[in-house]
Amino acid sequence: MDDGKLLVYRLGIVAMCLLHMVTLRAERFTVTGLEKPVLAPFGAVLELSCQLSPPQNAQHMEIRWFRTHYTQPINLYEDGKDLFGKIIPKYVERTELLKDAIGEGKVTLRIFNVNPDDDGHYHCIFKDGKFYEEHITEVKVIAVSSRVQILVHPPTTKGVIVECHSRGWFPQPHLEWRDSRGGVIPAASKSHSRNEDKLFDMKMTLLLRDSSLRNVTCCIWNRLTGQEESTSIVLPVEMFSWNFIWTMIVAVILTMMALFIIIPSIKLHILEDAQLDLDGMWLDDMTMILSMLMVFVVMLITFIFFILRGAQDHTQHQG
Repeated sequence: MDDGKLLVYRLGIVAMCLLHMVTLRAERFTVTGLEKPVLAPFGAVLELSCQLSPPQNAQHMEIRWFRTHYTQPINLYEDGKDLFGKIIPKYVERTELLKDAIGEGKVTLRIFNVNPDDDGHYHCIFKDGKFYEEHITEVKVIAVSSRVQILVHPPTTKGVIVECHSRGWFPQPHLEWRDSRGGVIPAASKSHSRNEDKLFDMKMTLLLRDSSLRNVTCCIWNRLTGQEESTSIVLPVEMFSWNFIWTMIVAVILTMMALFIIIPSIKLHILEDAQLDLDGMWLDDMTMILSMLMVFVVMLITFIFFILRGAQDHTQHQG
């Protein structure tokens, strides 16, 4: 073999060796961890682990945990020590890196006092020189309230309004009204707010127009866990008599006013004495006054009725 071919052969061997070394280096390790989402109860301690594969000593590596931005770690281990000064403020003193098995390439991130802000994805990165690999774990924070209350408003011209309240849910739960047979009743309104712990406070209202739905149940459940909380109430029949009482009051008033007009008119026709003209004039005046009074009272009652209905509609809309 001449010198030229020998040189080409040697260069080929070197190139193959370099390529093999690069390939080995690129496949030096991967990072594994939990593949399914982790459920983290509100206020609890959360632990997330990641592992080098194949197992190897990671004491000399950089181990970084972050949420959305690489430059904003929630925990950082480098040069054999924890770098607390580079952690974003809201995770200072809330995280701890357990390194009991770091010699085998396994570490565990511990997060204290879990809250809704901790919901989301977590990146675990092992970096050796310029080579690095990562694993992403999804965390789902959950909070379930065991307290569900039903508030009953006084009857109005539209019916009876009942409200269901429950505080301290995460994520936002599902709400529905059910009748005594378990059937779903459409809610009049649903609303929510966030409290100081960033948990959801829920409110749901229902308008009952008659006594056919006196037995109702408020049901709330967490979609992630399937856990359900509920409370029931049975309303007395008397609460649905408001519309009947209102109608009877109006009927009695109109009947009495009609009698006040009809009776003087009857007397006017049966009078036969000498003062017929004088009494007739007086009765005509009284009839006119009573007629005007009746019209005024009817208008006033109608006005009050529609004011109450409008106020009820506004209250229901605000709810």
